[in-house]
Order: sequence, then C-alpha cells, then structure tokens
Amino acid sequence: MTCDLCGSHEATVHLTEIIDDESRELHLCETCAREKGTGITQPFGLADLLAGLADFTTQQEAEGKPKPKCPSCGMTYEDFRKLGKLGCGECYETFHRFLGALLKRIHGSTQHVGKAPPAPPAAPAKKTTPARKAAAPSQKLADLKAKLKQAIEAEDFEEAASLRDKIRALEAKA
Repeated sequence: MTCDLCGSHEATVHLTEIIDDESRELHLCETCAREKGTGITQPFGLADLLAGLADFTTQQEAEGKPKPKCPSCGMTYEDFRKLGKLGCGECYETFHRFLGALLKRIHGSTQHVGKAPPAPPAAPAKKTTPARKAAAPSQKLADLKAKLKQAIEAEDFEEAASLRDKIRALEAKA
C-alpha cells in the first residue's frame, strides 16, 4: 500500500482522523507522517510495553546499580526489552526482583493457580428397595474399608483417619 500523501513510498503508518463526526483513514509513509505532525518516533512493541510497566530503567538509574546480566546465557535486561522474552531458566533468578512487579501488574498475581477441571455430571439417584436398604450399611462399610486400605497404601493419613472414624461410627450403629 502506498502513501496517501506522496504516493511514492510504502505506507507504514495508518491513522484514523475524526473531523466533525466523519472518520477518514490515512495511510502514510514515515516521512509524511512526521510532516503531518503525528509525533511518531519509533515502532512500539510488546517488549517496550513490558519494560515500561516494570519501570526497570528508571529504578536502575535512581539506585545507581549496575545492570544485571544472566550468568548462564549472558542476557541483559535491555535484551529482554528488545526481544520480549527471557533467554534461559536462570534469567528468572537473575531478574526476579524486577519480573515479580511486572508479572503482578500484568496478571494480577505472581502465583499461577491454573484451572480446575469441570465437575462431573451428577449421577442419577438410585431407587432403594427394602432388600437394598438392609444391604446398604454393610456395603457402605465394605466400601469404606476398601478406601481406608487405599488411603493407607497411598500414605494419605489424614484421609485414612477420617475414614477410620466413619467406619467406627457405622460399626457402632450396627
């Protein structure tokens, strides 16, 4: 697409002007865009946004500290700003004090909580017959004992203690 003003250069700036409730789209080259006074200085990328959110450069200049560099891959924070991604796992340790604030601003937290799987559909209610009512406590007791055995084998002692108490309560009723 060529520039709408000069017609000779490639259009890299796309503007929408709204004048008197009428919108007009302009496709300009960088030279014409500067002449028009759009104030474009350089392209803006995601890495620039992330670095701006972190306020890393102003914090470094204010503290007068040397710029950290990853000892494993040699990446600097300036490299991270340009690329928008870290070089290796050790970069997280090197830049951790700056990335924490950045992640909190972007995601709202520095801890990943993930997603929970959807709940399974509810099983239809079983009809109880007089014969089934008599067998229900003994079947429930057998099921609890099987679950207790599994909990002990899995070394889930809190669950095992809870199951033990349920078994004792059922045995006391019988």
